[in-house]
Amino acid sequence: MRKILLADDHPDIVKLLELSLKEEGYTILKAYDGAETLRKIEEERPDIIILDVVMPPPDGYRVLHHVKSDPALRDTVVVMLTVRDEPEDTTLGLDIGADFYLGKPFRPGDVVSLIRRIFDAREFSTQRGTEGIDRHS
Repeated sequence: MRKILLADDHPDIVKLLELSLKEEGYTILKAYDGAETLRKIEEERPDIIILDVVMPPPDGYRVLHHVKSDPALRDTVVVMLTVRDEPEDTTLGLDIGADFYLGKPFRPGDVVSLIRRIFDAREFSTQRGTEGIDRHS
């Protein structure tokens, strides 16, 4: 089962992404603040987390740090999707361990394409036993 956690404090963004990704057959989990996000990550172990930076504590950077510093979670793909998209924000997110960093506003189709590409690459790398995706593109 392909599970995606949508973590954003704006319900309309979560709903938009949920509708777009459900059409692709993915299982969607939702969280609206940092604490709920951490709880869902521990309980559900999603394959991919689409994570906003600006949300009630802890913020997305702290959630990202938690995920990437935990050996049991560090292989979880994290896509930052945020209005914080100045070069220094992007650099910080990638330095902490974000696999992808996207700015808002965004086109849902672009996010769906990226998610599809991530899952396709994971399947390819599993079949070949190699890492099959450039995570910082």
